Amino acid sequence: MTWWRALRQTTRSGLAVERTRLEPLVALRGAAGLALVIGASLALFGPAVAASSAFGAFQAAIATFQRSWRPRPELAIASGTSLAISTFLGYLTGSHLLLFLALLALWTFLAGLSWAAGPTIGLIATSNVAIMLVTITLPTSVAAAAGHAAMMVVGGAVQAALVIVFPVRRWGAHRDALADALAAEADYARRLRHDPVAPFDPAPLMTARAAAHITPGQARTRPAELHGARGLAERIRPVLASLADPAIGAPAKGPERDRVRELLAAAGAILDAAARAIRHGTPVDLPPAAISTFRTPDTGALLKGPPHRAATRLGTLLRDVVEVAAGTSTPTPAPGQARPRADGNLVRPGLTALVPAAAKAMRADLDHRSPVTRHALRVTTVTVASYAVGTLLPLGHGYWAPMAAVMVMRPDFSQTYARAVARFGGTLVGVALATALVQLAHPGTYLSGALAAASAGLMYLLMRTGQFAAQACVAAYVVLLLGMGGEQWTQTVPERVVLTLIGGLLAMAAYALYPAWETPRLRTRLADRLAATGRYAAAVVAHYADPAGKNCPDVRTALLAARAARISWQEALARAEHEPVRHRGLSRAAAADAAQALSQLGRVAMLLEAHLPDRGTPPVPAAAALADALRTATERGAQAVRERRVPAWGPVRDVLDAWEPGDGPDRVVRRGGTLLLRALDDLSDALDTAPPPMLVDGTDAHARADPRTDARADTRTDARTDARADARTENTDGPQGPEDPTTR
Repeated sequence: MTWWRALRQTTRSGLAVERTRLEPLVALRGAAGLALVIGASLALFGPAVAASSAFGAFQAAIATFQRSWRPRPELAIASGTSLAISTFLGYLTGSHLLLFLALLALWTFLAGLSWAAGPTIGLIATSNVAIMLVTITLPTSVAAAAGHAAMMVVGGAVQAALVIVFPVRRWGAHRDALADALAAEADYARRLRHDPVAPFDPAPLMTARAAAHITPGQARTRPAELHGARGLAERIRPVLASLADPAIGAPAKGPERDRVRELLAAAGAILDAAARAIRHGTPVDLPPAAISTFRTPDTGALLKGPPHRAATRLGTLLRDVVEVAAGTSTPTPAPGQARPRADGNLVRPGLTALVPAAAKAMRADLDHRSPVTRHALRVTTVTVASYAVGTLLPLGHGYWAPMAAVMVMRPDFSQTYARAVARFGGTLVGVALATALVQLAHPGTYLSGALAAASAGLMYLLMRTGQFAAQACVAAYVVLLLGMGGEQWTQTVPERVVLTLIGGLLAMAAYALYPAWETPRLRTRLADRLAATGRYAAAVVAHYADPAGKNCPDVRTALLAARAARISWQEALARAEHEPVRHRGLSRAAAADAAQALSQLGRVAMLLEAHLPDRGTPPVPAAAALADALRTATERGAQAVRERRVPAWGPVRDVLDAWEPGDGPDRVVRRGGTLLLRALDDLSDALDTAPPPMLVDGTDAHARADPRTDARADTRTDARTDARADARTENTDGPQGPEDPTTR
């Protein structure tokens, strides 16, 4: 992508206003808390203290809007307290320019590095630096600075108290995450009726897992319907796929397929009903037709073997989902697993334990090659430079430039440029509206405070619609809040516009001069996904060699790692798509083909996992060698991808060539191994971007010189022949679609 095209896209993204679900009650609560703080501070301490406390309450309310599974009061208190500390230290050094620049550099670097601990922490820390630049100008003595800091803590505490006293869907985000996961399963079941190998996006399941991490305090008050359904959704996913797949489930045509379609439609209806009940906290309203579909004896008469077992298990899992959604039961454990303990929650550290966890994450990311570290260095340099420029220019209020720079800069290119455009455009609109309002109404102190609270409430309401609308409201809020302290609009508007433009331009120039492009790292991301998916496939195959699983790697752990690697790859690919950088060794077509091959690799592993043998099942000895070969070959293949070489899969091919398949599980694993090898060969083909060799006597010269090419072609031909033959039998495993199995 050229720079011109990238700038056009980021400009459109920054100025876009999205249509999204608004949360007026939450916005009203935040605005009410801000108005309460401003009014009390004005009555007790005057405009200057009121402005400080207003900034604390304003930032605390913004923190409660962040996508975090932590209790909202904790976020408000943490935001207000951290802003108070930043303001007090900033005031102590503010009278000495060099000392303050040193503190600003340290504080900005830590704020930039805090993105390694998560976007919520990164945003709060970044906002603290930006607001500190304004609030340190309000106190007039050390004692006054301490008082201002204390009022910021009070502002955060007020917002936290309002969240506790007036909760708005206290568990709403957790309910939505779990309901979205079940709704995604329902949609997947319906799509499988028409496309037996339909793809599935694991993002809702990963979001639900993140929401399931709760603090000890949350564990004591979590509603019963939020416990257990996520694990059931994870287990339903492979059952749906194995039931619909024509190679392992019912035939592609005939009465068996018609019954499977009816079961899938009924499963979708039941999952949707459970999702609605969990989302709104209401009783489960099951469609009678869906219930009768699973109760009819025709299923046992039409489906035999693996399809019947999958249908039976699906009915059991759906019954557990309904009981959990109604809050009347805990889920039935999977075969071979013990029932989970009541206290077996995914634990999220408390507020005090969050600091060392964040520090550990920041230390782990402290590397000059890391995008987060490069962002920290970049934002530190720009903030210090823009503060120096703003101080030297004869405009006054020089903090507008560094404040604009620190607020627009993010670790990736598209967000930084889009936010810079949005901030400048929003500043122009917000300042113009606020100035017109001031000129028409000539508000006094209390009316200015009320208008500032109204602007903040509008910002809370429109925050999720895009940066342009939010920045316009923020600009109006700051102008009105400073006007409450006696500053005329002529003292704030011109310099704010000019210095905001300077800060935004410096931020954009800094990313161009010291970038952290994602495009050159795509091969590394792809290699990580290959290694993780290979470990997952090896863990599944190893359980066939040892059904008891005593000496086998944990399949669930490997699955989560493969799923995380898949999401990281997709996010990296999305970021690279908007970068003005040419690909280096991995074109878009090659990346798409490689991702499809890895999706097929994971899909085969997922279907093998769906039919893992019980503990008492006779082992498949040859599966141990296949698991070792998969693990070794994919690790070496990942290293080859990083080094821009085409990976080879000799160990896997050798094991399969020496394998004489038997019946039952042995045949299933052997067939699955062939399909795994086919997916790996497809990956090699996708990465083999060398120009085709010259033809000699109508024959590919490279193929004649390399016997491995002929062997690989023969393997594929045999695999396709076996697939067509085995598709007519019951005990086969033949996924053919591009779906990623790690979505399970």
